[in-house]
Amino acid sequence: MKRAVCVTGGAGFLASSIVKQLLEKGYTVHATLRNLGDESKVGFLKGLPFAQENLVLFQADIYSPDDFKAAIQGCEAVIHLATPFLHNPDSSQYKNTSEAAVAGVKSIAESCISSGTVKRLIYTASIVGASPLKDGTAGNYKESMDETCWTPLTLSIPYSCDLMMDYTSSKTLAEKQVLKYNGEKLEVVTLACGLVGGDSLMKSTFPSSIVPLLSQFLKDKLNYQILRFLEELNGKIPIVHVQDVTSAHIFCMENSAINGRFLCASAFLKSFEIATLLQTCHPEIKIDDEFIEDSKREIKWGSSKLEEAGFEFKYNTQQILSDSLQCFRRISNAK
Repeated sequence: MKRAVCVTGGAGFLASSIVKQLLEKGYTVHATLRNLGDESKVGFLKGLPFAQENLVLFQADIYSPDDFKAAIQGCEAVIHLATPFLHNPDSSQYKNTSEAAVAGVKSIAESCISSGTVKRLIYTASIVGASPLKDGTAGNYKESMDETCWTPLTLSIPYSCDLMMDYTSSKTLAEKQVLKYNGEKLEVVTLACGLVGGDSLMKSTFPSSIVPLLSQFLKDKLNYQILRFLEELNGKIPIVHVQDVTSAHIFCMENSAINGRFLCASAFLKSFEIATLLQTCHPEIKIDDEFIEDSKREIKWGSSKLEEAGFEFKYNTQQILSDSLQCFRRISNAK
């Protein structure tokens, strides 16, 4: 029998890349979507290589976490990416994204245990939950950022907005919750991923993480604020290529000796350095001064757990930025 893996939120930027690689490796994939009536997403996934033989789609919404039980049944591993970003005000069950995210990971972990088949749960966490701020006060950082860092639930930092504060709280609380299930009945790995760049399988939708990464080039003030929020939250901005994140998820899924929390990023840059690299590698790009500010911080990236476990990052900083730029231009030209 073919080994089955469930991937939640299967049509997203990162999730679709994971689905594609799992199919290519011969797995049967149970992928969930919020709406099986969305032909653009259904058709996109069904068009992946080997999808006709090995892909099964399920409808499931994080605001109705019990929806995922059918998709999880019969799988040996679950990769959980689905997460609320904008709160659904029509939901009377949860008052905010944090409640929805925590309830979601609880339900999915319980469904993994009750399935009788799932051994490992890989949760896609975020570096927004791993701030090296000591007490939530702006500028008060530890010397380095590693797996011991957890974002304080009370923050007072520049460039904050309700959207990012809600997202930060939800990802921090959900990751802490899912790690409580790591034990005899279920092996749990959380991958706190940096800002994900690179090219996308999607033909007409900009990946949400690429736009902040390129916001200085795009002269996009709103997404530049998100980039600077990440810089204030983490001291610098951890970034990573989508193909490296994809491989890291499957690496952790396939290696039973690995469990617990891992940070996943291959570069740790100031926004000033991102702007400098973009202009150096692409001379046609000129970034306005209002989108360039050097924080002067020299906080270190202190995480090496993933590489010590045997994982190798293959994409450098220049490739992350260049592939992100290529992705943006390709989708822009197609519209």
